Amino acid sequence: MSSSEEKPLEESVGGPTESISEGGQASAGKGNVETTVQVPDDTEGPGGTSGEAPEESMRSIADRASQALNAQMPFASEENEHMYLEALTTSSQRGSLEILSGTSEETEKNEVDKVFGELSGWDFQEASGSAHQSPNDTADPSSARRPSVRIYEGGSIPYEEENPSSSKEPPSQESLLCCTTEDSLFREKTEEEKIYPLNLAWCYGWNSSLPIYNMQDENQRIVLYACSHTAVLYEAFKNCQHHLQGHSNVITCICVSENRRWIATADKGPRCLVIVWDGFSGIPVHTIFDSCPEGNGIKAMAMTNDAKFLVTIDDGTFQKVCIWRWTVDTETPACSVTLEPDLGVQEYIIFNPGNHRELVSNSKTHVLYYEWDEANGILHFSMPVLTEKTFNKIVGKFSQSIFHFVTRQILTATMEGKLVVWDLHPPPRSYTPLEVLRIKACKLVHLQKDALTVLTTVDKYFVTGDVRGHIRFYDSKLSLVNWYSQFKLSPIVMLSFSKNPVFPVGDKSSFPSDCTLPGNPFIVRNFIIGTSDARVYHLTTDGTKLEEVLIEPKEAIHAIACHPYKPLIAIGSNCGLLKMWNYRKKLYVVSRIFEDGLGVQSLTFNPEGYLLGAGCTEGTVYIMDAVSLENETPEPFKYSRGKVTLISFSHDSEFLATADVNFTVAVYKIVIKNGEKVWEYLARLRSHHKKIQSLLFGIQPDNNEPRLLSLGKDRLLIEYDLLSSTKDHLEVLDIHRTDQEAIPRCMVWYPPITREAFLLICNSVYKVKLFNSTTKMCRKTLIGPTYGSPVKQVLILPEKFTDDSQQRYLAFINKDKVGLQILPVDGNPHKTAAIICHPDGVSNMALSYDGIYVFTAGGDDHTVLQWEINLGALEAAVFLGGKDLTPFYGLLDGGREGEFYKELEDYFYYSQLRSQGIDTMETRKVSTQIPLSELPFVMRAIGFYPSEEQIDDMLNEVKFSEYVDTGKLVDSINLPDFVKVYINHRPPFGQTMSDVRNSFKILGYLNKDEEMAIRREDFLELLLTKGEHMTEEELSDCFSTLFGLNPEGWKSEPATLDYKGSSICLEKELPEEITAEIFTADILGLPIPEDI
Repeated sequence: MSSSEEKPLEESVGGPTESISEGGQASAGKGNVETTVQVPDDTEGPGGTSGEAPEESMRSIADRASQALNAQMPFASEENEHMYLEALTTSSQRGSLEILSGTSEETEKNEVDKVFGELSGWDFQEASGSAHQSPNDTADPSSARRPSVRIYEGGSIPYEEENPSSSKEPPSQESLLCCTTEDSLFREKTEEEKIYPLNLAWCYGWNSSLPIYNMQDENQRIVLYACSHTAVLYEAFKNCQHHLQGHSNVITCICVSENRRWIATADKGPRCLVIVWDGFSGIPVHTIFDSCPEGNGIKAMAMTNDAKFLVTIDDGTFQKVCIWRWTVDTETPACSVTLEPDLGVQEYIIFNPGNHRELVSNSKTHVLYYEWDEANGILHFSMPVLTEKTFNKIVGKFSQSIFHFVTRQILTATMEGKLVVWDLHPPPRSYTPLEVLRIKACKLVHLQKDALTVLTTVDKYFVTGDVRGHIRFYDSKLSLVNWYSQFKLSPIVMLSFSKNPVFPVGDKSSFPSDCTLPGNPFIVRNFIIGTSDARVYHLTTDGTKLEEVLIEPKEAIHAIACHPYKPLIAIGSNCGLLKMWNYRKKLYVVSRIFEDGLGVQSLTFNPEGYLLGAGCTEGTVYIMDAVSLENETPEPFKYSRGKVTLISFSHDSEFLATADVNFTVAVYKIVIKNGEKVWEYLARLRSHHKKIQSLLFGIQPDNNEPRLLSLGKDRLLIEYDLLSSTKDHLEVLDIHRTDQEAIPRCMVWYPPITREAFLLICNSVYKVKLFNSTTKMCRKTLIGPTYGSPVKQVLILPEKFTDDSQQRYLAFINKDKVGLQILPVDGNPHKTAAIICHPDGVSNMALSYDGIYVFTAGGDDHTVLQWEINLGALEAAVFLGGKDLTPFYGLLDGGREGEFYKELEDYFYYSQLRSQGIDTMETRKVSTQIPLSELPFVMRAIGFYPSEEQIDDMLNEVKFSEYVDTGKLVDSINLPDFVKVYINHRPPFGQTMSDVRNSFKILGYLNKDEEMAIRREDFLELLLTKGEHMTEEELSDCFSTLFGLNPEGWKSEPATLDYKGSSICLEKELPEEITAEIFTADILGLPIPEDI
């Protein structure tokens, strides 16, 4: 096949110098696939293009690749590495690619049907500067180090018949990984690529308990680290990030291949995943879905140097060690073994760099050595015995283990500053059942007094990091060669060396001298240092230059606040670090570290933007200058006895209010003293008896004075009278109960898109309620976002200066997601969209002043995520969801054409007959509406049984729906409006059997059958005295209906609803003990689902 007819795209591994193009025929025999190899030359043709190279058979390529792989050593030549990558990333659509071993007669068969073809639709532009070399050119050894490999989309190999003239050539296909180079990853996303309502723009912070890797440090300085459920590739020189998004749980493990091309990430939680990424393009090339069916997640993970195998250890009680051939289309591990709990929690594992069949892992108390019988798919392991009596010395807890790069030994670092040296017996063998695995502790080397936290190797050195921040290098005989102790770092948690060695450049180099007698220059690769205080440094060994890469909070982040008119965000951590960022340029501006034990719990800017208020973990309140972060008061205020969870300024910056964990609201005020404005404490009040959920300043509609409201978990909405409050006395103006059963979660002022002013309150049963801001009457109840958990915080996006001033939006967070909603709120599910932001819990949210970004704080995951808002994508979802009532009909069982809707229509029209009198002989008036008084009866008829308070809310909602516009009350409702009221007021997920059982668990006792039950007398007493209690007549009437003791059609007329008495005897009809099942099936007559 000529190059002009078949031109598959090329993927650059290290640079555009050598390429492999596949063509020819793939037969059904042993994989006779021909290929054309383009040999790199010294010179290029004009314009950087060259001709073709002679052809070479795929079998010879496979032979050389297999030789390198089976030897399990670094590739003997760059050419073999190129061949391996070609075999790794291409496959036949019809079967597997057979690779013949060059060292044995056995054939290694790798099925790679689905290796890199899982995702389609990616369109990468060809890397600029790629050159096709001419067959007349000669090879350039320097350029051969940066090969490029052709890879085809879907994993297929284009082929042609033996007689090209008699067949039609199939079209060439694009690879998912084509044309990617090391410097093609960091490019700005186009508007077309931002297809989601919320797109991740930046990650602040990192998980310092996980490794951080040095991916590149030459022309680019790229580090890899984990940030919540996202892996981040950060380019320090360009100050840009690329995010590897695919996990729905927090990432717990991360590892990379030796050449930094392949990245593996794993998480812990429901539906946990292991994902392998291409480090050049950021594309997920393989996903392991069933690595932990129990959801235990991955505790430790490692990859072989050649990236062919991956090992994982889960986090279950009985840990499972699995080795995966991730390059093969399979969902099962190549081998696995289960460990007993008495071996400790194995939290670190590594392959032998020289032999992938050997591994070592360790817990804090045990070291395990593994040998993989690859032929039989068995993983053997051996646990050596080591106690303090072995060497009559304290050994200490283990931290990390490595293989010796010269001898058959394993080294394990301990928290006592020692190295345990283990001998391996016997040497590599042929896996016969008569041989016994042996690993024995032969030596205990006392290196230093300080605990060793990191143990790794680079080139010909062992490298250690300790709790004092010192880094030491030892030779193969454990003699100290050099050390770095002058930097005064925190405990070392990670050392990651560059993939490329460094070389002295004449007299310009200034490498330090080693500690040997000759004092030779100590030449070692540049490396990244990660410390326990969430700081990352880069050390350039030539000149011993230490540079800061990341300085992030090391403890939980709950406090974030955005400046009211500048692109600034303040981030406060429980460790006392307060940082100000320019979120548009992604630059750090200023920071402040509070004294030890003083963490930042809450933050807020004043409306003018010149003050920043901070509430601390031990109750202190600071008022600072927003630019310098210096105190505006001589001393901070200390009137709270616990964490200050909420803090807010009034609209005129005259008042500052705080709420703490002791349910107390405190107010501070500006006063004039000696002609200067100073802040002083006004008053505090323990106004709630449960957690305060929201603290909100507003404006009085008549005099423009500030008003203050607080909302508690005790269901109380309290407004304070600031003008009447005096020193040490905070006056309460109004107390209102917001819910009967549900717990309010948050509140915010509803934007002025209606003539009536509202407070928006979200509660624990996924409802959004609109309360009149003056009377506190519930005016509307609507179904809110239902994304797994109730909304916990809501913010209104700033108004856009457009012609349509009525179009407003809100942002919300729940337990683990951030979302957007289009206003006005009406219950349309297509008006909302949400995405997972912090799987372990989101603690706070902030909005940029221009409404372009929303920020979420992850609390214990030590991160803040910046999300770019794309309102066009949200509007598109609403358009696709349909107009008018179409989205609401979709929420009914069966939709508009279903049986439920037809039954609803029947009840609706029957209610018209009922309101006009069943037995009347007058002419019937057919209408599209029913009287408002019939609304509760129709609701009950279709299976929704609202409380009396809910009925009042529904009636008020309809009755006053037009009052602001017309001044008239509404006394009837049509069917479309009824459907909306029903959908918005009913429970979003219905009443389940688990809800009934939970109620009996609270109210009942454990009977002899070990079931939760309620005595008959207690059951009747609860109905008569608790909640919306019933009268004895209503109770008797209700049970008469439930037990079918009333005549058919009884009390069908509204005029006959007066109670006439009944002879029912509840003692005879009700059992002595009532369980959840008896109550549901025998009393209510409802079926019990089998799956609950």
